[in-house]
Amino acid sequence: MKLSARNQIPGTVTAVEKGATTSHVSIDIGGAIVMASITNEAVADLGLAPGKRAYAVIKASDVMVGVEG
Repeated sequence: MKLSARNQIPGTVTAVEKGATTSHVSIDIGGAIVMASITNEAVADLGLAPGKRAYAVIKASDVMVGVEG
């Protein structure tokens, strides 16, 4: 499958925290952790579990930057 998103970062799932309808999936992308909120159904469909290789696919129209002061 090809995607239009250019930010496709390979990593490893480190945690899946399931809620009532949504799960928080943590992916280690080389020392930094990216977290995604996805449906429990998507977690099951993708077979996500700690240790599984996955991609963090980031598609955003805006990036905000802040500084102290």
